[in-house]
Amino acid sequence: MLKVGVIGLGSISDFHIKPYANNQEAKLIAFCDMNQSRLENTGKVYNVSNLYTSYPELLADKDVDAVSICTWNATHAEIAIAALEAGKHVLVEKPLCTTVDEAKRVEEAAKKSGKVLQVGFVRRYAKNTKLVKSFLDNGDFGELYYAKASCIRRLGNPGGWFSDKDRSGGGPLMDLGVHMIDICWYLMGRPKPVSVSGHTYSKLGNRANIQNLSFYKASDFDASLNSVEDLATALIRFENGASLYVDVSFTLHAVKDEVAVRLYGDKGGLELEPQLAMTTEKHDTIINITPQIDHLNFQFEEAFQSEIDHFVSSCLGKTTTLSPVEDGLEVMKMLCGAYESASLGKEVLL
Repeated sequence: MLKVGVIGLGSISDFHIKPYANNQEAKLIAFCDMNQSRLENTGKVYNVSNLYTSYPELLADKDVDAVSICTWNATHAEIAIAALEAGKHVLVEKPLCTTVDEAKRVEEAAKKSGKVLQVGFVRRYAKNTKLVKSFLDNGDFGELYYAKASCIRRLGNPGGWFSDKDRSGGGPLMDLGVHMIDICWYLMGRPKPVSVSGHTYSKLGNRANIQNLSFYKASDFDASLNSVEDLATALIRFENGASLYVDVSFTLHAVKDEVAVRLYGDKGGLELEPQLAMTTEKHDTIINITPQIDHLNFQFEEAFQSEIDHFVSSCLGKTTTLSPVEDGLEVMKMLCGAYESASLGKEVLL
């Protein structure tokens, strides 16, 4: 039985807590949050009595075997390193941290501790991703040489810590782009990134004036605070000659929201999102393939359950994580490289 503590009880923590509660090999025994009322309420809901307002207190609890870190991005590295040094297994929400130097320190701490460090790249654990991976591993699409991904919101800057660069590390690139970059890179076989050309734009602000269109707002939403970009794009080149183009936005004058993940190989191509579709050619004819499966689109809660289940199994020594700290470091190089390129106005080497 893996005894688990959750650090940070904001909205994303629900997608950790519920799967732990559903897992028969895990037991929630401790929560930590700076908001006392939220801490107490969540403790009552899940019958957890070990409640802490500071993470060092939770990490000092010898009964805790593993922790999920669901705090602001800027605190991920600090808490992850402390947890590893305290002998805990760690699942840290994406992104791993906010700088490459932090990522290297987390990697060093993970290796030194011998504990599991799993980065919250939840899309890797989705059923559709696993299905596509089996096709790719069997060579059905040949060599993947190009991928493109978008996560475009017409209106959707969550505000609060999401729009505070000091706490988030960045805007849509850090919050949404991390998913888009990671899932493409993972399915492409994790080739070594060598350079990136990025652009960021801060043209529209948080558009708090807009009416008649609702969107998620952080609990600490403040219309006066917005120090992150609205839109980011990145073209990433890999050592094997492949490339990846990504664009993401919190707000954009677009007709509709869009999430799209597409990969192209020399034997076929695929769309993972908005829904799974494949294409290839047979007998000099182009063929579109639609798998007969329960869901063609990404299932959010199902993917988180799979991610948490995999983490628990990894901590118990039954398997190995699909998203290790080394991958978190490489993704941070790409994210930070895009910001650096945008700042310098030129392509940067990684």
